Amino acid sequence: MQSHFTVIEVDVVMQANRHGATRKGVSSKIKGRCDALDMPTPTVRRLLVGHLLRHVREETGLDLDDAGKLIGKTNSTMSRVERGHTALPQHVLQKLLAAYEESAPGVIDRDEILDLARGSQDRGRWSGYRSVYSKYFRMAVDLEADASAIFQYQNEIVPGLLQSEEYIRALFTTAQLQLSDQSTEDALEARLERQAVLTKRNAPHVSFVLSESSIRRVIGSRELMANQLRHLASIARLRNVQVQILPFDAATAPRATHDFNLFRVPSPGNAGPLEFVYVEDFTDGRYLDRHDDVHAYTLLWQQLVAAALDPVESEKFIARAADEFAR
Repeated sequence: MQSHFTVIEVDVVMQANRHGATRKGVSSKIKGRCDALDMPTPTVRRLLVGHLLRHVREETGLDLDDAGKLIGKTNSTMSRVERGHTALPQHVLQKLLAAYEESAPGVIDRDEILDLARGSQDRGRWSGYRSVYSKYFRMAVDLEADASAIFQYQNEIVPGLLQSEEYIRALFTTAQLQLSDQSTEDALEARLERQAVLTKRNAPHVSFVLSESSIRRVIGSRELMANQLRHLASIARLRNVQVQILPFDAATAPRATHDFNLFRVPSPGNAGPLEFVYVEDFTDGRYLDRHDDVHAYTLLWQQLVAAALDPVESEKFIARAADEFAR
């Protein structure tokens, strides 16, 4: 697995170069961004509909074949619907919900599911400066926007949500990409919009475990790194943010060889949260939602948290590193 620096952080810029100019500057982008993020994204609406449908089907005791027969759909189609890969037309969904309700009265909240489904096929979110995101990364951005909890492990660079503007620009330079001024601004705007999730209304709880190398690796200059680490420390003081450093000499460093994100999205009713793990290689990203996969990464996360410095010691560690860069 390659680091996010190789794929996510740089690929945004490569996409920006292909799409060209779409916006003017970044000076006024923050206004209104936090409020916009309070609206559920179409992708997550579709995932939640599938998650709820699977829960209700399992409560009724039906398998995918049985459920498909209720509305004239195949096992494969029903599987795609429950995984959020496709959506049923509203009238077909209503028919399915009515059939489920007959089998298990009181288990289903039809209005909740139908309301989620109405916005699940909206388009246009990825136009303008947002078009810089690779298609495989867009679902991660949506999950990030709608999650109630985010857990991220990062190996080699400071995560995108914690980067300062000058650090972001230096990353673009380090990648040695020839970009127009507008392409750079589009990529920067997209990154800054993601960061607004940390301070929006009903902001998620966001926890980071960062390898020591991610704050030691010089991006741009030593002065820039000192400023970046001070920026990191200020974000770590937010009530909903926790940052821990995994030092080089950690006594029990787990076998975490690649970056990963664990997203937890609240679900209506008693279906339990929607959970996804996002991992990637050099050219693609994978979304894992099988219980066994999520459980394995949850255990790995717990091991990383246990091996890392606690938040208070991590804050001191970051401050010392910033002072060293400033000398």
